[in-house]
Amino acid sequence: MSEITLNIEGMHCGACVRRVTQALERIPGAEVVEVRIGAARVKTDDPAQAVAALAKSGYIAYPESPQV
Repeated sequence: MSEITLNIEGMHCGACVRRVTQALERIPGAEVVEVRIGAARVKTDDPAQAVAALAKSGYIAYPESPQV
């Protein structure tokens, strides 16, 4: 299982953070590390599943590019 950081568009308040957290917690086998306005860190084997769960909740998410 790898840890990914997702950039999330449309998060503006604590209610958004709670909604995103709940969406990510429903993913089987995923572990939510941190959710803050604009981003989330998640441990998962399937980043696409996390992106899809957030899209279903009304948020556009994409993996952060690795720093080189």
